[in-house]
This record gives sequence, structure tokens and C-alpha cells, in this order.
Amino acid sequence: MKTIGIIGGGIIGLATAYRFGQRMPGRRVIVFEKESGVGRHQTGHNSGVLHAGLYYKPGSNKARLAVEGIRQMVRFCVENGVKHEICGKLVVAASEEEVPRMMDLFERGTANGLAGLRVLDRAGMLEIEPHVGGVRALRVPEEGIVDYAGVCAALVRKIEEQGGEVRVSSGVTGLRETDGGWLVSTDAEACEVDFIVNCAGLHCDRVAEMGGVEREMRIVPFRGEYYLIRKERQELVRHLIYPVPDPSFPFLGVHFTRLIHGGVEAGPNAVLAFAREGYTKRDFVAADLWDALSFPGLWKFLQRYPAVSWYEVKRSFSKQLFCESLQRLVPDIRVDDISPGGAGVRAQSMLPNGDLVQDFLFADRRRALHLLNAPSPGATASLAIGDEVVSRVEKFI
Repeated sequence: MKTIGIIGGGIIGLATAYRFGQRMPGRRVIVFEKESGVGRHQTGHNSGVLHAGLYYKPGSNKARLAVEGIRQMVRFCVENGVKHEICGKLVVAASEEEVPRMMDLFERGTANGLAGLRVLDRAGMLEIEPHVGGVRALRVPEEGIVDYAGVCAALVRKIEEQGGEVRVSSGVTGLRETDGGWLVSTDAEACEVDFIVNCAGLHCDRVAEMGGVEREMRIVPFRGEYYLIRKERQELVRHLIYPVPDPSFPFLGVHFTRLIHGGVEAGPNAVLAFAREGYTKRDFVAADLWDALSFPGLWKFLQRYPAVSWYEVKRSFSKQLFCESLQRLVPDIRVDDISPGGAGVRAQSMLPNGDLVQDFLFADRRRALHLLNAPSPGATASLAIGDEVVSRVEKFI
């Protein structure tokens, strides 16, 4: 029996294992996860949004897999009793200058196949979000929120029902190609597999390098910090409220998210993390920091975005600045209404010229497939990404 080894027990690795079990039931599937449980990093630190594919370039992997992925994810949640809600979101043009960019999003979303998009005037916005700011908004009814931890738990059950294994506390420490496949060395043991799929997220470039792939790109970790809205003021946000992306800023910008288990979150910002798993300002791993600082692409990125990068650092240390950013979307929010929440780290692939890799990135190799860029909407698209991986692999094994 052929064995497929999947490195990484986040939601994408688990969804990929599940799809292999569905579509290639004659294969043995093993997931190797270094933590003592699944979904401990990007999966477990995101805000739980179901992204419908509004922002992504038509024809890109992100656009295609996000549109397919949200529908697959909702269906999976319904079938497996995972808590979710399709609440919709508003993308807010804070000023008249942002309206043309908002209309570009409308065209892009329409081209990507999103259903029910509507452009709202000020009165229409207030019917949905009575405290929202801005002049016009785009209503995206297909977006929602979900319990991704619940999704991961359901995926583990499904994988095990299919006869697959999820091995926790099994971080991959080495890969050696053999005559018939790979010898996978882990913290716990060594295991032979016929094919490897790298879904290692924050460490995917390092795992790929173990497998003989030159590290031309680099994972540069950006921490995204959130604030929570105090309970008495959560009525300020009913659903999801997002900005129109600023083309001078490489990330989306702060927004408001209603959480599936209650509460409202605001953020994230984007600052360089001093560790790939650096969820607080105090987290520091010398090897991770050197890996970023020794990469020419990071310095070229900072030279390209000096003002924005410095502003992000200042906002990370200033609750007042963070609140002012939020007031562009919800003017009534006040400094006393927010308190520090959690944080996540985005596994962002960067090129040597300083460009961020914008699309999902797959690297096909002999008896191996490496997923080298899958930040947001990776969680939403995870089941569709799993299908994509199986389609790429099935012709080889």
C-alpha cells in the first residue's frame, strides 16, 4: 500500500489528508504535526472568518479556491455540526476617494463568481450597521464566521474513520530521499513514505529545503495584533466591517469581526515578528530573526514601504493610534472601548526583490509537493486546496 506523508497538522494539512482519504482510499495517509495538538498556529490564531473571494485577482489560485472553498467549508460544517454563521460583511469606502476602488472590488468579486453583491448608499449601510462610518459600502452576503478549531476536530475524526493517522508531537527533523520515496525523521521516530506533501505553514520553506528545494523565497513572519471590544459596546458591530484596501499598504488593514463564540474583535495590524511563532512582543528566537534580517527581500520591502512600516510599529505600541484607525470604519469607537486581545502570525512568502507572493504557491517536485504560500484565505479554502493537491498528486502515485 502506497503511503502519503503530510507534514503539518494545521487546517490545510488536515483538509488535504481528508481529501486523500476520500479520493484515494487505497492509500495510507499519515499527518505529522510537531505540536501536541492540531491547528495550534495560523489556524488557531486567526479571527475565524469565512472569506468568499472578493479581493483576489480573477483567475488566480486564491480567487478560484476561495470561491470553491467557502462553499465546501459551509457544506462540511453543516454535515458535521460545526458552528458557523453566514452573516455577510460590509466593505466600507471611508471617503469619496475610496469609492472607485470599492467599485473595482465589485467588478472583481463579480468576475470571481460571488453571488448577491450590492453597492449601498449611506442609508443602506446604516440599515445593516447602524454605527458604521463611510460614504458607501459593498455588501458581501456570502461571507461569514466559523469555529475553525471545531473544523479541525471534525477533520481529525474523519481522517481516522478513513484509516488515516494524525501523529502529534512528531515534528519533522529531516527528509531523505530513498529509492522508493522518502525517509521522514521526526521527534518521535523515522517513517518511510512514498510521497510527501508539505503543509508546514510558518516553516514550509525550511521543510522544502530539507526536501531539496532551494529557498529562493523566504517565509517572513508578520504578527497581527487584535483588540477586543468591551461587552457593553459590542452593539457597535453587528456583522463584519472591512475597509477598502489601500494600494500603498501591502496588507488589508484593520477591520471588525464578530466572533463565532461571542464577542467582537478589531484588527489586525502587521509588524515583523521576532519569531516565527512570535505571538507577543516578548517572543524572540535568534535563528528566526536572523533568517528574516539576513534575507535581502525584507530590506527591499522596508525600503519600498518605509512610512507604512514605521506607522505599523508605532500603532503596535499605541492604543490611541490603533483606535484612530478603527474610527475610520466605526466613528463611535473610543479608546476605553477596546482592550488587548490575541495575536496571530502570518506566514508570508517573500521574494528576494521584496515582493510579497500574492497567490497560493505550489512547488511540484519528484515524489513531493510543497505548499509555499497559503495565508488568508487559506483556512476558508482548505478543503478546496486539499482537492487541488490531490489532483496534482494522483497522477504520480
